[in-house]
Amino acid sequence: MSKTIVIYYSRTGENYVNGSIRKLEKGNTEVCAEFIRDAVGTDLFKVDTVTPYSDDYMTCIEEAKVELKKAARPELKEYLDNVDAYDTIVVAAPCWWGDAPMAIYSQLDRLDLTGKTIAPLMTHEGSGLGSFEKSLSKKYPDAKIVKGLAVHGADAAKSEDTVSSWIKKIAK
Repeated sequence: MSKTIVIYYSRTGENYVNGSIRKLEKGNTEVCAEFIRDAVGTDLFKVDTVTPYSDDYMTCIEEAKVELKKAARPELKEYLDNVDAYDTIVVAAPCWWGDAPMAIYSQLDRLDLTGKTIAPLMTHEGSGLGSFEKSLSKKYPDAKIVKGLAVHGADAAKSEDTVSSWIKKIAK
């Protein structure tokens, strides 16, 4: 089995769930990241910004829109120095305006992804994978981007079988 790491961003607190704002103790993407870890024994690396996004969901999505338009790279509390020990990198994030939060790219841009297999996973409330696969392919052309998995955020807690089956096909 290939050595795999999950690099993920996940939002706790106020989230959009099935048409309303609800507080989540654990973000949907983190739930999926843990399913991957449990299925194939991956390492996990949680992306966390120095300046937190707003606790208010509506304000947060506006912050995310501004970052996306500027292609911002928010500063992180901690960075991975390299992924040399890994063959496969799962990049997991919520879908914000059709892409991952820019904080994900703050981490990925620092890594040499040449020859790595990148498996995108996105939690969403209707946007699927958005343009995440296309963004990864464009930004990291020397990596192999495999077919990603979109998990409806409201169903994340019930997605273990789907997530496990997907990652087992990739991290062989």
